[in-house]
Amino acid sequence: MGALLLDAEALYRELLRGVQQLCNADTRLVGITSGGAWLAERLQADLKLAGKHGTISSAMHRDDFAKRGLSSGGQTQLPFDVNGADILVLDDVLYTGRTIRAVINELFDYGRPAQVRLAVLVDRGGRQLPIQAEFAAARVSLAADQSLALARSAEGVFSFDVQEA
Repeated sequence: MGALLLDAEALYRELLRGVQQLCNADTRLVGITSGGAWLAERLQADLKLAGKHGTISSAMHRDDFAKRGLSSGGQTQLPFDVNGADILVLDDVLYTGRTIRAVINELFDYGRPAQVRLAVLVDRGGRQLPIQAEFAAARVSLAADQSLALARSAEGVFSFDVQEA
């Protein structure tokens, strides 16, 4: 099997372009812990958006909570009123859709947004739920026993780690 090489920084630049087109003056960025939160933080700065981005955890609403517990870390922090907000959720890798379902449940615990959209760095297919990203910087195919995770260096540079299960 050939190695999958993804330039995370190049994909970030593509995501930046796509998110710029999706955003308006009222859009609030919300990143899923942890890779999506890193993306939201950097996009908030690069797009020079007012306010602070939000961070959201899927841990409390996961359908595998009994097995995973709070291992995914991070807490939800939404420094704005969710009610009536235009929210753009950001994640590093979209796979089955189960994390996004859990995140939407978490988001609605905080209020009722006017709109929720999704942008991701990589869509790897394999959906188990009818969820899709409004923007994906790349679409790749991976075997079911492989995982793709975004990493961030101390300097803030993104890279990908492909692991065999």
